[in-house]
Amino acid sequence: MPKRENTLSWDEYFMGLAHLSALRSKDPSTQVGAAIVDENHRVVSVGYNGFPKGCDDDEFPWDREGGMLVTKYAYVVHAELNAILNSPRSVNGCTLYVSLFPCNECAKAIIQAGIKKIVYESDKYAETEAIYASKRMLQAAGVEMVRIENTISLHVEKIPNTTK
Repeated sequence: MPKRENTLSWDEYFMGLAHLSALRSKDPSTQVGAAIVDENHRVVSVGYNGFPKGCDDDEFPWDREGGMLVTKYAYVVHAELNAILNSPRSVNGCTLYVSLFPCNECAKAIIQAGIKKIVYESDKYAETEAIYASKRMLQAAGVEMVRIENTISLHVEKIPNTTK
């Protein structure tokens, strides 16, 4: 019997894991996920955008409009940084899969952590100064940036647990 065809590529597989991680985000407007993978295709860490440990997501704002202290922007940890901070080991030399191109602040952490490649899906903020700065730093540091379009989309409907 011949082997099964049309399996997921490694990029599709790990971007799917990033999408699955994004489903953990409680952000009502933007869910971003990240997966860090080593050269042997082993998952090192995952992350999603959310508040730091100990910061109750019912006590901090999720708003996008208003002053800094009344919006999420002062408080949310991005998926990429969460994946780096949550890693049980060094991510030096690894590849980062992320559903949204990293901002300039995450780019700094990616470079400092030694991540050598970013595989991303969306670049919807490409025209912003933050992304321009991010790409400039990543390029200067020799981080490879690859955009992929053929990814799997996850639409998960949570099924209630009926066992007692």
